[in-house]
Amino acid sequence: MMNARILFPVILFMVITLTAAAQTDKKAAQLKNLEAGVTNAKARVAANEKKVADADSIINTGKKLIDEAKADAKSVDSDSRKLEKDYAAKYKSLNKITRSKDKAAANKAKADLRSLETEHRTGNRALETRFNNALKKQSAGIAAINKGWTAKKNAQDALKVSIGALKAAQKKYDQAAGQDGNESVKGKKKK
Repeated sequence: MMNARILFPVILFMVITLTAAAQTDKKAAQLKNLEAGVTNAKARVAANEKKVADADSIINTGKKLIDEAKADAKSVDSDSRKLEKDYAAKYKSLNKITRSKDKAAANKAKADLRSLETEHRTGNRALETRFNNALKKQSAGIAAINKGWTAKKNAQDALKVSIGALKAAQKKYDQAAGQDGNESVKGKKKK
């Protein structure tokens, strides 16, 4: 009978201890799952921040392309003015010689004039090609900027959602860990 009186409290103590240990293990597993959720949310935030940075990079590349296109167009314009000025000066002098009474000089001037016109057309075609390339570069820059802005807007929207998910996961973790939950998420301001 004495054994029964001692045995009952010992069994009761063991049951209470095992129950408490099981609850502690359950809480530890729950905290581990919540911590994994916080880690995943932080990874999503980092991925979305990278997407925003990539979109900014695309926008900057587009701006550089537009700047290069403007510089190319200015270069074409100055070269075109120089070509036209040189052509006008040479044409004027050769045209004057073609009206000369000396037939040999007039014929040579006419041949030189045809050669000058061919050279002028070739120069203009080269300038036109350079200008068209500048326009293509500018169009590519505009397309890159538009693509970058679209990607940036989408990435910023996803970033807002992932920051919200991170705050919620951190709050759940803090509450489960017994903290007050008033701490802000690391590196982020509370709104």
